Amino acid sequence: MEKFVVTGGKPLFGEVNISGAKNAAVAIIPAVILCDEPCQIDNIPNISDVTLISKILQQMGATVRRINKSSLYIDPTRIRTCSAVTDLVRGMRASYYLLGALIGRYGNAKVALPGGCNFGIRPIDQHLKGFEALGAQTRLVDGAIIEAQCGEDGLEGTHIYLDVVSVGATMNIMLAASRAKGLTVIENAAKEPHIVDLANFLNSMGADVRGAGTDVIKIRGVSYMHGITYSIIPDQIEAGTYMCAAAATRGCITIKNITPKHLESISAKFREMGVKITEYDEAITFDATVKPLKRCNIKTMPHPGFPTDCQPQFTALLMSVPGTSIVNENVWDNRFQYISELIRMGAHISVEGRLAIIEGGTPLTAAPVKATDLRAGAAMIIAALQIKGTTEISSIQFIERGYEDVVEKFRSLGADIKKVYFTGDNEQGITA
Repeated sequence: MEKFVVTGGKPLFGEVNISGAKNAAVAIIPAVILCDEPCQIDNIPNISDVTLISKILQQMGATVRRINKSSLYIDPTRIRTCSAVTDLVRGMRASYYLLGALIGRYGNAKVALPGGCNFGIRPIDQHLKGFEALGAQTRLVDGAIIEAQCGEDGLEGTHIYLDVVSVGATMNIMLAASRAKGLTVIENAAKEPHIVDLANFLNSMGADVRGAGTDVIKIRGVSYMHGITYSIIPDQIEAGTYMCAAAATRGCITIKNITPKHLESISAKFREMGVKITEYDEAITFDATVKPLKRCNIKTMPHPGFPTDCQPQFTALLMSVPGTSIVNENVWDNRFQYISELIRMGAHISVEGRLAIIEGGTPLTAAPVKATDLRAGAAMIIAALQIKGTTEISSIQFIERGYEDVVEKFRSLGADIKKVYFTGDNEQGITA
């Protein structure tokens, strides 16, 4: 068993470089299936989700080669099967993007239902609604596998209205429609930065996608896509995580390789709390040492609102701020399951439905905790950094799904954090 061991109580100072966006990478890598030539993807985060989706493509026959730590070469021309039903597929949520890419390229797909973080019901009914509107027939096999097949005429463009704003459904329909015949219009589309990034990637290969970043996206299908070299956008959620950590420890850091505009909803809350933020073209300085932080309330919303993927980290920060703060989780039903872990550390938090009520400013104490999902794991690190004692965090595989070199990056900011291998109650050795 691997754990993170964190000894906190010190403010963070220094510089940190942000990796490529996880949520963009896990869609863009499957999108290469649509291409008729090899592609090179740069600024890829070196995380376990990227490793998994790369292995899945290899099992399907594609050539996937890591050029360096942050670049992948992918040749999809040797894919020999439209079936992806292994345990690897069940190990990550974003494997459902294989459906849209395979249907768009080959007209059929057989993909196991995805896994990933479990913090609420995340149906793919809007994905299937979109595929069926385009002309594919879908069915659930044995409660665990989605099969999709289109007729001899292939996919045909159509109007699709999403009943709920869904990032995954928006991107999956974009993938399928990119090679459908005619014009597809997605209404009530999600607007996140990684949706725009996927559209830019598709357009670079020769697709015709317009309106990404608005609630109406128009895709005119094309018959051929050419190979490209493409660089993924920086990860706004990783940047937000280090912002939360610096604020929670009352530190001052410089965050590099970011797009400040993508952080506007997060930065606005920090400014409300009293943090001084100075923006540059591709960096910010984040200073939480200037004056005492003030309590605030947050409500998660689809983009451009406050992102749900930054909610647990912000909750961990608010524990350090005197006064009552309220967090309204307006996206996922069960994203507060990590709160019980924070309570083990002495947090005063009560949950009432979609609301978490935080009585901040009370001292925390070290306790063994676990990462219940990816972003909750980041929240455990942020909480541990506030405590002068030593905290052990288990189930760190969730954290490593989405954060590249998390130990090294926190260490570069002065944090006392290490990854240790345990057998039972015995520490066997430091692995990072």
